[in-house]
Amino acid sequence: MLSLIAIFLGSCGVNHQLDLAKALEDCKYDIVSADSVTVAGVDINRLKSATTTDLKRMPALALAFLQQNIPLRGTVNLKITNPTEKDAGINQFEYKLLVKGQELANGFVDQKISVPSGGGSTTVPINVNANIYSLISDGKTLQAISDFIRTGSTSGEEVKGVVTIKIKPTLDMGGKQVQYPGYISIDKEISSKILQ
Repeated sequence: MLSLIAIFLGSCGVNHQLDLAKALEDCKYDIVSADSVTVAGVDINRLKSATTTDLKRMPALALAFLQQNIPLRGTVNLKITNPTEKDAGINQFEYKLLVKGQELANGFVDQKISVPSGGGSTTVPINVNANIYSLISDGKTLQAISDFIRTGSTSGEEVKGVVTIKIKPTLDMGGKQVQYPGYISIDKEISSKILQ
């Protein structure tokens, strides 16, 4: 009898976690800011004001490019708003960050996230640490990224681009971590102004 009760309670807990994770699919997501962003150790604000000639004079970037190791580091702040009538949440999640369909970074956030129903919101910091050499070694992609970073600061013009974040929640099933089937995919148009 005790075993049956334990199994029943365990399945209720799993169903509750699944309901919370499924509710995340109906939430709204916004990238509100990007903080402490560096490329090969160079602050993104320095890159925003640089000309193409200046970029060639930055030894850290030149060395990183020659070594085919261009580290991108920073924090993307993702705001999750829950307009539904069901609470949403997860204990932890795996993520992928894509630009123009190419994976820029991936990682794991080990943080409990709860988003109350009825318009509740929370902001989740996602730390990005990736080698972007393969992404920017393509001249067209490098030019598009460069335009995105610099145009807003040099002309006051707002430049927009699409970023995709894929989230795979992890569920706790009787002390074992089980990944949610598939990714929750979020396509967001972001403005160059988030880097200001």
